[in-house]
Amino acid sequence: MLIYDPGSFLRWLAIAYPATRPLANGKGISSPFNLIMARKAIIFDLDNTIYAVSSIADQLFAPLFKLLKESGEVENNFEEIKRDLMRKPFQLVARKYGLTEGLTQKGTHLLQNMTYEGEIRPFDDYRLVRALPVEKFLVTTGFLQLQQSKIERMGIRQDFREVHIVDIESGTKKEVFAALLQRHHLRPSDVLVVGDDPDSEIKAAQELDLAAVLYDKAGLYPDASIPRISDYRQLSAYL
Repeated sequence: MLIYDPGSFLRWLAIAYPATRPLANGKGISSPFNLIMARKAIIFDLDNTIYAVSSIADQLFAPLFKLLKESGEVENNFEEIKRDLMRKPFQLVARKYGLTEGLTQKGTHLLQNMTYEGEIRPFDDYRLVRALPVEKFLVTTGFLQLQQSKIERMGIRQDFREVHIVDIESGTKKEVFAALLQRHHLRPSDVLVVGDDPDSEIKAAQELDLAAVLYDKAGLYPDASIPRISDYRQLSAYL
């Protein structure tokens, strides 16, 4: 059973807003007695939601960039491919730009056997995620070893009740979300999904009637029609 402790939520608000009284809604400051926290669980994405992929991309993707450049297939759109790899799985990028099957297989094999051993720093506001007094789940798409190594390098595994790494070729985030709700006896209204990709975790949440918040740290979606934040201090309006 997932249990919500109101006292813990007030402590989280004290961390998020050290110089003020707790927020009661998304508009202003109010009494803590007016606070209502509807969510029992939050599902987070990993890449560009907990850390910036761009902060490690040059080191992380160096072998892949070398492979792509030497292939001769991407001369006209190499920079666009690099940009998209910061935000989308390699397989989707390969399909978008029409990479040959052979090059796609080589890139996939390279990433399947890759780990990241460098430093990764979560976003500064991630400390507020750690302090949230609800059950937290991490659901990310990618290659198992690579995603596991990122999680280990950041030391965030213990922050989540469960961690799920979805293989894009054999599963979906929507399937994982649905299974989490069933396994933990959660109603759709109990759950909030937070991520950076409108076409991935946000879309999956909407299809399951789950509340979703777009974490747009880079300001890529100023006209988004869904709730959007750029700092986890703003998350209190949706809890």
